[in-house]
Amino acid sequence: MLARGNRITRGAEYKAVVRGGARCAGAHTVTYVVSSGSDRPPRFGFIVSKQVGSAVVRNTVRRRLKAVCAQAMADMPEGVEVVIRALPAAAASDFSSLRDEVTRCLRRRVTR
Repeated sequence: MLARGNRITRGAEYKAVVRGGARCAGAHTVTYVVSSGSDRPPRFGFIVSKQVGSAVVRNTVRRRLKAVCAQAMADMPEGVEVVIRALPAAAASDFSSLRDEVTRCLRRRVTR
């Protein structure tokens, strides 16, 4: 589980990361990364729309993405903000494929 300090909670913050972030697209997700250079811990946000599936499926996808980000947090520098948007294909994917895709995108877009 991500602590409150590691979550993006406001709509304006989501919008800033999505509009100004470096983008990395995969088969199941689109990852946006912005490095603010501040001393705050890395923060993550998730966008899982109704196109992904029913509420049960969306929550399952969101929980999997949160678990992936909790594992990757140790490798993230301070001041990084990440928004992960799940695509409809994420509903049929398993945890390992989501983990591989998100970690690949984070490695490509996050600079230490």
